[in-house]
Amino acid sequence: MAYGEDDPTKRKVVTIPYLKEKKAKGEPITMLTAYDYPMAVIEDNLGIDIILCGDSLGMTVYGYKGTVPVTMDQILAHSGAVKRGAPHSFVIGDMPFMSYQVSAENALINAGRLMKESGVDAVKLEGGAEMVAPIRSLARAGIPIMGHIGLTPQSVSALGGFKAQGRDVEGALKLISDAKTLEEAGCFAILLEAIPPEIGKIITERAKIPIIGIGAGVYTDGQVLVVHDALGFFGGHVAKFVKQYANLNQVISDGLQNYITDVTQRTFPAPEHCYGMDSDILEAIKSKL
Repeated sequence: MAYGEDDPTKRKVVTIPYLKEKKAKGEPITMLTAYDYPMAVIEDNLGIDIILCGDSLGMTVYGYKGTVPVTMDQILAHSGAVKRGAPHSFVIGDMPFMSYQVSAENALINAGRLMKESGVDAVKLEGGAEMVAPIRSLARAGIPIMGHIGLTPQSVSALGGFKAQGRDVEGALKLISDAKTLEEAGCFAILLEAIPPEIGKIITERAKIPIIGIGAGVYTDGQVLVVHDALGFFGGHVAKFVKQYANLNQVISDGLQNYITDVTQRTFPAPEHCYGMDSDILEAIKSKL
């Protein structure tokens, strides 16, 4: 947890220099997603270093099958709520599909809007060497960028589905090369998704910037999970790299089932949940009916 030097009970605001310092010291960086104010408050209070308002909200919040349908307006609304709930954590907003791929100018306009209207501390975009132009454009404008390589959900159709990347010589070498290219283009950090731990280790050791992993092994500078996955909001299949730390689906279902039972059996609301009225006033009301 990040604390201020003068007051050990006061949270320190997480910054890019602080994240680079953690890498230099070998201190793991914690990162989670959040898509609304209440979750952001909890994560900020716990001292999570980085909070990502990811386009994964397409699945977790809106029920889409993937991230491609997510719009800039949706990211703006949710990122703003997250930042308001997390004044100490470093908040990153995802650049949605086609908000940066068209041109460097298009990327700059949309990233600037995301920073200005939501108040996030940085943006994230997917892709390797092909994204150098927009990354350089954003970096020149002073917009911090987290890169994202490996399994890139916005390109899942081109990748042939949600499957691990960099498991052959050609794919692994491209990931290593892309990471170096993104760092040189101006990224302050890179997210590696669904790649072998050995490749994550090579990239992390070669990079001077923080490398965050999701399904990239234990050797990266930090880890990120989708908070809904980590807390077990949904039943059914979860990705291989997910560890569930709670089963909120069951907790919430049990609680709401108890509510349904109380309502149908008329045990709620009980007297302690009701507002009282003086008996004389009640009699006066009845006398006038």
